[in-house]
Amino acid sequence: MNKLKVGLIGGTGMVGQRFACLLKNHPWFEVTVIAASKKSSGLTYEEAVKNRWKMNEPIPENVKKLIVKDALSIDEICNEVDFVFCAISLNKEETRKLEEAYAKHETPVISNNSANRYAADVPMIIPEINGEHTAIIEAQKKRLGTKRGFIAVKPNCSIQSYVPPISALLEFKPKTILACTYQAISGAGKTFNDFPEIIDNVIPFIGGEEEKSENEPLKIWGKIKNNQIVNAESPIITTQCIRVPVSDGHLAAVFVSFEKKPSREEIISSWENYKPSNLVANLPSAPKKFLHYFTEDNRPQTKLDRDYEHGMGITMGRLREDKVYDYKFVCLSHNTLRGAAGGGVLTAELLKAQGYLIAK
Repeated sequence: MNKLKVGLIGGTGMVGQRFACLLKNHPWFEVTVIAASKKSSGLTYEEAVKNRWKMNEPIPENVKKLIVKDALSIDEICNEVDFVFCAISLNKEETRKLEEAYAKHETPVISNNSANRYAADVPMIIPEINGEHTAIIEAQKKRLGTKRGFIAVKPNCSIQSYVPPISALLEFKPKTILACTYQAISGAGKTFNDFPEIIDNVIPFIGGEEEKSENEPLKIWGKIKNNQIVNAESPIITTQCIRVPVSDGHLAAVFVSFEKKPSREEIISSWENYKPSNLVANLPSAPKKFLHYFTEDNRPQTKLDRDYEHGMGITMGRLREDKVYDYKFVCLSHNTLRGAAGGGVLTAELLKAQGYLIAK
């Protein structure tokens, strides 16, 4: 099987590094281009990330000697790849224009950025939940004037812990949700070495995170109508997002009320029996079991459980009735695997399986 040629745009940052590691032996994709800002262009990848490599494993041998390109060299890059992952750190307007430029050069973009998440014809995908939203790509291509170029995005990492378990309960019509997320420092692209102010501390603010956490789920639960994704009108979601001294893993304390209140046993059964489509379940990066409920009172724990299913599964625990809401529970996701690069890779696998990613 000939692998698709992949570019990593923003490949020197933490998420880009995670992409490089995840793709080193991928059965379908091969990294042939790494691009970043002008200051890194012309260096080998190994030189560009020297003294700022943040993964626990060494730099993959297959990308060490790649010469980093300027991310703005769009013509050159698009001639060498079939599609790109974008994790570049620019402001929203610059990111939106850059991603559209790649798409208009007939190079699909799988984005980790927020710039295009609210475009009505850009699918925002958690493959196990709303993989059918990729159908909107045809409308997007018409807008962009492309034959094969498009943009698909991954949702914010903050919602990956609680949107999957709530998605398994949609038949009970959740109407109000309170979610407090306790988010790892890698979500800010940091390690403990370069974030000393988080040691022995909690920071009760993450810029823009609560707006994303409250609005993005409604797009994921929305429907395609008249060539656009129309957001779901409910549930009403309110959140608080807090940075905690944890390396990886976003934990959430969730409170939810339903129109059709289920029993505790029905909730756990819905979680344990939730199954994605066969297409998604058989993708190379898909977890064998997407959702897992712990019966122990003290689980899930970030350090113990963030790597469940290689960091691609979601864990829940402590489900009990509440005095204000119907129920409350705790849930956990790995923010740089499921929440960032791993979710992007899984989305690309889905798009290839559906025929949207092909060799040029």
